[in-house]
Amino acid sequence: MKRVSPAVRTKAEKIKLLLLDVDGVLTDGRIVIDDKGVETKHFDVRDGQGISLLRHAGVDVGFITGRSSKAVQYRARELGVQIVYQGIRDKADVYNKIKLKSGLKDDQIAYVGDDIMDLPILQRAGLAMSVKDGWGVLTPLVDYVTEASGGRGAVREIAELLLKAQRKWTSVTRRYGQV
Repeated sequence: MKRVSPAVRTKAEKIKLLLLDVDGVLTDGRIVIDDKGVETKHFDVRDGQGISLLRHAGVDVGFITGRSSKAVQYRARELGVQIVYQGIRDKADVYNKIKLKSGLKDDQIAYVGDDIMDLPILQRAGLAMSVKDGWGVLTPLVDYVTEASGGRGAVREIAELLLKAQRKWTSVTRRYGQV
């Protein structure tokens, strides 16, 4: 993981909820549709482990995506992610609903996006992040850009960043041995 600035670390210390776009963040952005119309997505197991570590440490995780997919619902259920919004055109509206329902403030919410639809949330969230291969226009507008590409460990990188900033990394990884 690359060096994290003190400003990003300070923001990361406050995060209680990590919201993620799906296509291009949890996946590499490719959409595979077979000749029967069945959609397939590729998820990285390390990203799933990162989500599990966050949840174990008390940091909630949610998905907000512009597309609808049974694969996303299945993956969310598998990881215990209960905040899942699919087929969303106005992500800022959903962000506001999540914020109201959770009682959290902007500075307690992190968001990871990769494209123009994510910009309204990235401008509100307390910690705004994008993936290495995201839309380049986002780079100067976010607090952190991952070294890993979307669907290739970017979410795991962010999980480690949050857990280390909150000094929870050692306690949630202790069961695996010395890390």
